[in-house]
Amino acid sequence: MKFKYMMVLALISILLSACASEEDRGGAGSVSDGETSSENNALEHGVKNQDQEQSDVGFEMSGSDIEEAQDVPVDEKKAILSAFDTYMTSFNNEDFETYMSVIAKEPEGFDYKEEEEMIKKTFKEYKVKRTAEDVTVIKYDKSQAQVFASLAISLEQESTGAKLDRTGRQVTVFAKEDGNWRVSSVYFIGDVAE
Repeated sequence: MKFKYMMVLALISILLSACASEEDRGGAGSVSDGETSSENNALEHGVKNQDQEQSDVGFEMSGSDIEEAQDVPVDEKKAILSAFDTYMTSFNNEDFETYMSVIAKEPEGFDYKEEEEMIKKTFKEYKVKRTAEDVTVIKYDKSQAQVFASLAISLEQESTGAKLDRTGRQVTVFAKEDGNWRVSSVYFIGDVAE
């Protein structure tokens, strides 16, 4: 029984590995799964350590206070948060077309075609529900915005019933493409179990 359980966890880890392009493997994982590009850490996006090069992601993982970006135009803030809501809701509803409509065609943190294939596979084989709280625009300029959220991720493999639950914090980086905010990269770090 233990072998079967370990195989299921290994399959989940493989599925939830990042879809990052080769040059970005250390910085971001798939936008669809809240997962890491690291084989050793199945439920966390790679966030650069302080020893690595400086990341442009605008949050620190220590402390609990998240500062909202100042001077975000009201219409832009509404559009950014709407795009984030569409990103989350369409994923939870397994609405492939709508989900892919908020994914950047030229993302920085993953490969678009790989993401497209991963999301098809995920919707076919898994039930994944992501719930976001504390959603805050933490960085903004006219071409890029970063949205912080505390996430709860619930995963169930439909064929085996194996379940995995995880919480963590995520920054979703949006880029402006054709006048719309689209997901360009995702950085997630899982909470440490106490």
